[in-house]
Amino acid sequence: MRKLLRHFIQPLRSFQRGTRRNATGLALVLLLVGSAVGDQHWESLHGEVRRGEVVPLDSILDWLEAHYIGEVLEVEVEREGGYVEYEIKLLGPQGQIVEFEFDGHNGQLMSIEGVRINDMRR
Repeated sequence: MRKLLRHFIQPLRSFQRGTRRNATGLALVLLLVGSAVGDQHWESLHGEVRRGEVVPLDSILDWLEAHYIGEVLEVEVEREGGYVEYEIKLLGPQGQIVEFEFDGHNGQLMSIEGVRINDMRR
């Protein structure tokens, strides 16, 4: 599977009760993976989000914040053919790292991998 973008977040947001999202305070660094990934691919994905074909990353992060406690460590946006998938790693309150995979077209959670996942549920 070819990775379109890899976002390293330092941290993007803390998922703790009562935390309000401050869009201006988000630190987001984009790392383009591979020589084939460039503005053209990013612009294509952005267009799909604008047209409603792909769920915005903010919607996925909002869902995670509502259901899990932790800090976002990494976000990957992957594409194979026309299929888009979000992979998000959270650092849990006990130091556990849990990876969530979402369908980029409908925002549905597809899988969760990690340890002590129930300790992160709200």
